[in-house]
Amino acid sequence: MARDNASELARRLARDAEAVCRHYLSNGRRQGRYWMVGDVRNTPGRSMFVRLKESVKGPAGKWTDAASAEHGDLLDVIRESCGFIDFRDVANEARRFLSLPRVEPPPKPVRTPGAAGSPEAARRLFAMSQPIEGTLVEAYLRNRGIAALHETGSLRFHPSCYYRPDEHSATETWPAMIAAVTDLSGHLTGALRTWLDPGGFSEMTLGKALIDTPKRAMGDLLGHAVRFGVAGEVMAAGEGIETMLSLRCALPTMPMVAALSAAHLSAILLPDTLRRLYIARDNDPAGDGAVAALIDRAQEAGIEAIVISPRLGDFNEDLRLLGFDALRVASRVQVVAQDVARFMELVA
Repeated sequence: MARDNASELARRLARDAEAVCRHYLSNGRRQGRYWMVGDVRNTPGRSMFVRLKESVKGPAGKWTDAASAEHGDLLDVIRESCGFIDFRDVANEARRFLSLPRVEPPPKPVRTPGAAGSPEAARRLFAMSQPIEGTLVEAYLRNRGIAALHETGSLRFHPSCYYRPDEHSATETWPAMIAAVTDLSGHLTGALRTWLDPGGFSEMTLGKALIDTPKRAMGDLLGHAVRFGVAGEVMAAGEGIETMLSLRCALPTMPMVAALSAAHLSAILLPDTLRRLYIARDNDPAGDGAVAALIDRAQEAGIEAIVISPRLGDFNEDLRLLGFDALRVASRVQVVAQDVARFMELVA
């Protein structure tokens, strides 16, 4: 199949993206402008977002899995949800769906079930873990330049957290940082596991375990976040835990939340008390889309939205590579004056 023909199939599918999702991702459901499902293999859940309509954030049919960082188009949905290997089979199935002529009858779709971690499993895992003081988690964060570890009760350490590369591999155990994902009332709904290198920090892995997917989320994530401090009228929100803790080094008393991915940042629930939201942007296309969506939602709720941008890829890169002083100066000029006085401690 020529590349342009594949692109044309993807465009045709995108014109009716919701119908494609209802057929191939039947375990999901629509929420706003997105179709939500566990993953591209049609697992029940809400970690994967498929854009249903073209917008400033991107074309219809594009999707991102917040838990695995996978992404693609609707041809990828057909391939993975049906268990196809050859692209010819994918193209024939797409033609069948679009009622286009096909070269040969498509094979019967094969659904591949998958297990998803429940909120209860996340609560059990967090309960089994220990505070981070004096553990590999504390060392991991400090090695990434993060010295502000106050109000980090949402983070814990598990010395031997299960990791399974795929369904055909044996289960391994690695030390891990366990982050509690909570709703606005503080109820634990999910968890993020970040497996760590027991040998310590290296520039290649930045302290994470040398495995294919060192971060995996479980439970109910949509709208929820990992929280540092209690939000009132002012709060900062961003994607990663390390990113937000880095920014908190410069703004140590500002409440902050980490949504864990760009897709989840755009859907984060906002407290009723909130009047000003700082959005910590990551310098990538997914980050730009999340920021735009969150600005729209905040403004609709009557909340002032202010974007804070790093000089490099994210705020942890700024902290590690440019240093605390540079991060603090850059943050100061992006925060309104009254919040500088309120949340940024002066350093002698």
